[in-house]
Amino acid sequence: MFDLSIPKLLVLAVIALVIFGPNELPKIASQAGRALRDLRRIAEGAKNDLREGLGPEFSDFDIEDLNPKRFVQRYLFDEVSEAPDRQAAAHPQASRQARATGTLLAPGERPPYDPDAT
Repeated sequence: MFDLSIPKLLVLAVIALVIFGPNELPKIASQAGRALRDLRRIAEGAKNDLREGLGPEFSDFDIEDLNPKRFVQRYLFDEVSEAPDRQAAAHPQASRQARATGTLLAPGERPPYDPDAT
């Protein structure tokens, strides 16, 4: 999420050590860990409350499906890979060109204009 590597974490640790000092740093790290633990507990409680509120008909519902990035990947990109016949029927010229050149077009992408094709 934040793309933190080992060198970046070490730099952050050194900066924190300089700012807070060696005496205060363990206390601050303990408070931060406690806050993260509490936040996770609150989030888990909210997920459980949501599942209980939705009822048994949504027992297979995954909270992660509400993440917009995962939603797009699951419902748009999986649909293209699962239904190539439906996509080919919707865009016959693009389908012919993809078969001829061996390249696939992204959903909604139009093939380049080729005056010799018609």
